[in-house]
Amino acid sequence: MSIWSAVLGGAHLVYHGAGWMEGGLTASFEKIVLDVEMLQMIAVTIAPVAITEEEIREGLGAIADVPTGGHFFGSPHTLARYETAFYEPLLSNWQSFESWEESGSVTADQRATGVWQDALERYEQPELAPEIEERLAAFVARRKVELRDVDH
Repeated sequence: MSIWSAVLGGAHLVYHGAGWMEGGLTASFEKIVLDVEMLQMIAVTIAPVAITEEEIREGLGAIADVPTGGHFFGSPHTLARYETAFYEPLLSNWQSFESWEESGSVTADQRATGVWQDALERYEQPELAPEIEERLAAFVARRKVELRDVDH
């Protein structure tokens, strides 16, 4: 949740942090997935809402159409927006406790493990021009040697 201070401060780019634990001393794939979930929820929360005069008229009409003591769940206005009006979480489980228990009591970190493993399984390496691939391989090889020399 520390990302909120950056968001509320008007940051346009947060360079790193997803997956970090212990002040960046360690990281995990599960934490990356959890952080992505939080970032998606924040993005949906702060996204601008398009309000037009027509939307206002339709909304006021829906309010007028529902009798006192009634509900909006069956109104055409609600039904027209229902499938797109909610954030669909990547990881969060919205089951009741009983349903969650009956379906195996899978915890958030267990679901996160499944998410990153699935993403890794579906990963397809992008096409790279041969000269770029060679330069990247040379860079990695050079850095491995340089980092090994630092340790000794």
